[in-house]
Amino acid sequence: MNLPTAEVFLLDLRGTPCPINFVRTKLKLEQMSPGEVLEVWLDPGEPIEQVPDSLTMEGYHLETIEDRQEFFSLKVRRP
Repeated sequence: MNLPTAEVFLLDLRGTPCPINFVRTKLKLEQMSPGEVLEVWLDPGEPIEQVPDSLTMEGYHLETIEDRQEFFSLKVRRP
């Protein structure tokens, strides 16, 4: 399924602890229009382990998770 290309917004949450990083991600997604993509930068460990699962449980679609050595890049699309 090809979705139209949308502007990608960036949210840098490196150094932000759980669950604050999930709350900030969800708040940002709620401000966005359906179909828009949010790229979230997360630390290794608990943030990358918890945030993607929490977003999936909330009904968001994870596009990609990339390991960028010192942090992870998570792209999530607002339904």
